Amino acid sequence: MNELKTLTIAGLMGLGLAASANAQVVTMATGAQGSLAYNSGQAVARVANDEGITVRTQPLVGYMALIQAGEVDFGFANGVEVGFAYTGTGNFDREHPNVRLVGTMFNLTTGIMAPCDLGLSSVSDLAGKTDLRIASEYTSSTIIPYYISGALATGGLSYDDFKNVPVSSFVAGINALGDGLVDIALVSLNAGAGQQASVKLKDRGGLCYISLNDSDEAEAAFKEFLAAGSIASLPQNEKINGLGQSGANLMRIPWMLLTSADVSDDLVYDLVKAVAENKEKLVDAFPLFRSANAEKMAPANETPYHPGALRYYEEAGISVGQ
Repeated sequence: MNELKTLTIAGLMGLGLAASANAQVVTMATGAQGSLAYNSGQAVARVANDEGITVRTQPLVGYMALIQAGEVDFGFANGVEVGFAYTGTGNFDREHPNVRLVGTMFNLTTGIMAPCDLGLSSVSDLAGKTDLRIASEYTSSTIIPYYISGALATGGLSYDDFKNVPVSSFVAGINALGDGLVDIALVSLNAGAGQQASVKLKDRGGLCYISLNDSDEAEAAFKEFLAAGSIASLPQNEKINGLGQSGANLMRIPWMLLTSADVSDDLVYDLVKAVAENKEKLVDAFPLFRSANAEKMAPANETPYHPGALRYYEEAGISVGQ
């Protein structure tokens, strides 16, 4: 009887330990409230919790070092910036060798814009226009000058070919464009601030995208600044700000979920599976997931993928590094 009682107690303790392990709280850095990272993180966390992964989101800023140190389990970054972080290049002054990729959530589409009355339909039209003012520095988002430099490079140009006007942030650059303080700035496709700036410039025809050159030589120059990016051709569309007059070649950058090398393979596998197989729920939580494509979750990057993610991609038949 005593032996049976002992076994029963041991069994209950074992179940309790298992339940405690399954209830492990996973931390996910999401950026400031209202940001892309915040909205993405809330959507992924909701799906993960539905799939039995207990995720607690944390609205942190500048969390790459926390992921490197294993103090945060997951976070988000664009594919270019995570490559810079891993190698200690670009806008990172030291390596983050512990950072690993989980996968692409969706792609970001962006480009450089100018008032339409300037007639700058392609980057080639910028040659010799040394009087043009271009938004520069972006002190609170230092990745953006690399986007602009990549765009200019497709035409054999650089910041040195224009008058640089320092701005503090992505939105500040767009506002400067709408206020006539700069002639060129980075504006993401369908960005609300870009639409507002275009309305301000209605008497100048609004804003138009400056199409990137997409020759092999131009793309190689682009990749020098944005290794994880690509050039995408978008058709004319009167419903999209900047494409009303003509189509344009814009930048496409993967928006990625990342983790630490210290996070368990099983946890990463389960989270990738939850994201890859629940697109409808993700779209309901955050509409930008509408462009998510599980078949393209693992593009080439300087940062390695976590083994748990690779296990899922292999099982699902998803190509890695293409």
